[in-house]
Amino acid sequence: MNGNIRANIQPGIKVSIVLKQDQRTGALTQGVVQRILTNSPNHPHGIKVRLEDGQVGRVKQIHTSED
Repeated sequence: MNGNIRANIQPGIKVSIVLKQDQRTGALTQGVVQRILTNSPNHPHGIKVRLEDGQVGRVKQIHTSED
């Protein structure tokens, strides 16, 4: 699913994000969404979220239950 569309993301789902300091390398961090921080319905660089461990970044991948 597309991490650029807010409707695809809900608290409690597992995602891969890019942290601010990892934007140059594109390194992904996995976690579970605690809160959605982007208010607009979509964003070209990914919806910004806070993970349950407190890290903040933009969603690049949404993991399904099979992942």
